[in-house]
Amino acid sequence: MESTVAETYKDRVTLAITGASGAQYGLRLLECLVAANCQVLVMISRAAQVVIATETDETLPGAAKEQEVWLTARFSAAAGQVRVFGREQWMAPVASGSGAPSKMVVCPCSTSTLSSIANGASNNLIERAADVALKERRQLILVPREAPYSEIHLEHMLKLTRMGTVVIPASPGFYNRPESVEDMIDFVVARILNQLQIEQNLMPRWGEDSLS
Repeated sequence: MESTVAETYKDRVTLAITGASGAQYGLRLLECLVAANCQVLVMISRAAQVVIATETDETLPGAAKEQEVWLTARFSAAAGQVRVFGREQWMAPVASGSGAPSKMVVCPCSTSTLSSIANGASNNLIERAADVALKERRQLILVPREAPYSEIHLEHMLKLTRMGTVVIPASPGFYNRPESVEDMIDFVVARILNQLQIEQNLMPRWGEDSLS
């Protein structure tokens, strides 16, 4: 099965979307990963479903299988390219080091999810998948969106950074002179794709193109 997946897709990525503001970042990242011919194993928290309905014009179905069908159609993915797992679907590949992809992104990452990951709570599949990434010394990227950060938030980010996690706050830059909200979203998503070493054309890397 793994060899078939490797032959079909360029990469496999776990993507968790949690209940912080910034649902657009997660959805755009999913769109870009699909376009880059990656298989994406997706988990969407209940709070994230509320945020998506609040911040976007999209309304996700409630059940994981229905979400999988909806996201596959929404982003024109191939059959099986986007797989969605529920909160307590413990037999999902992401729950074990033998089945999980080597790369995981939580985007956006709520501060409650940040806390749970930092303390190894593993109370749901998102937290367990992140725990697997940490214990297996695999790539874990967290994209928090909060302001201001409390000392607790900063301590959790420092703790996870020392474990090898990459923390990319959802903080768009402006040197590229964004002309739309979409441009600002792409700025952050491009940074995530660069960390994943997945080719992207959302933003030139520094020095590759004129910033004027």
